[in-house]
Amino acid sequence: MTAVVEGTGVFADADAGLLSPVRAGTPVEAVTGDTAWLQAMLDAEAALARAQARMGLVPAAAAAVITETARAEEFDLRALAEAARMAANPVVGVVSALTTAVAAAAPAAADYVHRGSTSQDVLDTATMLVAARALAVITADLERTADALAELAAAHRDTPAAGRTLTQHAVPTTFGLKAANWLQGVLDALERLRGLERGGLPVELGGAAGTLAGYLEYARIDAPEGAAGDPDRYVAELFRAYADELGLAVPVAPWHTARTPLADLAGVLSLTAGVLGKFAVDVQSLSRTEVGEVAEPAAPGRGASSAMPQKVNPVLATLIRSAAAQVPLLAAGVAQQLVSEDERPAGAWHAEWLPLRECLRLVGGAAHTAAELAAGLRVHPQRMLENLRLTGPLIVAERLAAVLAPVLGKAAAKAVVTRASLASVDGGRPLGELLAEVPEISAAFSRAELDAFADPAGYTGAAGALVDRVLARHRELGRVGAW
Repeated sequence: MTAVVEGTGVFADADAGLLSPVRAGTPVEAVTGDTAWLQAMLDAEAALARAQARMGLVPAAAAAVITETARAEEFDLRALAEAARMAANPVVGVVSALTTAVAAAAPAAADYVHRGSTSQDVLDTATMLVAARALAVITADLERTADALAELAAAHRDTPAAGRTLTQHAVPTTFGLKAANWLQGVLDALERLRGLERGGLPVELGGAAGTLAGYLEYARIDAPEGAAGDPDRYVAELFRAYADELGLAVPVAPWHTARTPLADLAGVLSLTAGVLGKFAVDVQSLSRTEVGEVAEPAAPGRGASSAMPQKVNPVLATLIRSAAAQVPLLAAGVAQQLVSEDERPAGAWHAEWLPLRECLRLVGGAAHTAAELAAGLRVHPQRMLENLRLTGPLIVAERLAAVLAPVLGKAAAKAVVTRASLASVDGGRPLGELLAEVPEISAAFSRAELDAFADPAGYTGAAGALVDRVLARHRELGRVGAW
């Protein structure tokens, strides 16, 4: 949809994700777009009326009209966006438009729109609603990612592969353990996201300066004999009723300038982007032409180059990695707003909105992409074995030094293994044969034992047991209802 901004000749396009392909066309877009945000604000307004009706402060019929009228598709989104410039936030225009619409349906009900509330109450609560809806999408995709990674880890529990540190061959590992490490990160993210869903997304009610004075005053007017005479009881009832209407958490107190819920959310999203980025960057490295240990799932046209017909680029991993590179910066921008002056900030609150939305969008897109990548990842065990042999016996030098230390002493064993390994690589002779030429070694070990010590596939440590531990955690999280 394209519109011309009046008087400027400039086209204002809906954000279609042209420069953010990681989230373009993914489920998270539907729950984080402008329409979704508007609906969340309207939901916050309607829920407030219903909560006050439950307390006998608003006529039930008025709350019903407000709820029925609060439908985003009935409002002019662009007009509301432009009106937001007049108040520096969108809620003032939304409240005005909603009040007008309610008055058209039932004039008496219009008096009960936004009763006692303030703009930040509505937008903060709407933010928590949008976050909750986005997290539901994100966690569903992370669960699919975790399940696919668990299958990879189990299938390749004992598939030997080269372990690499600082980009070089280190000691042998298994591909199953690589996949289990990816899975471990995803499970960490899932646990933290589930924690937010269980109680880290609170409603916001504070009124003009965080005292709830407006709410209390209307309550005294509307129900003189009600809970308003006992502020502690009133606050508890209002918080509980409002949170119950929206399925969000009950706050201890207003958090207008105590922005920990937002900073916490951004931090968990940053962690989630990071663990998905780790998975992606490993897939990129392992799918290099000269490595070739894995490949992304094939699809028509995917990975095409505009210049080189032969290219099949790892685009899924690239999309995920692009999100992982952006989210921490955006999350830091949200965290910076913890430093907010007075009882309501001028600019700090406003600066949270776009960075947080982009965090949700990018992580949602990355999670959806990761689920596809994990489920379709093609694994090449034979290539792993070939690569494992590239450095010959050098990759098990650590083992041989440990085995020979009781015979030769630690320093001498390391020196002998180093010389023999280099000689094996240079001359092509088996390492076991070279070591057997050392009298002290041949007296302690047979040639067959030395050859076995030099076999990389036999030196994967506790990799299998570690895979089992991670898989057990994955099963346990599923069993207790984490998903």
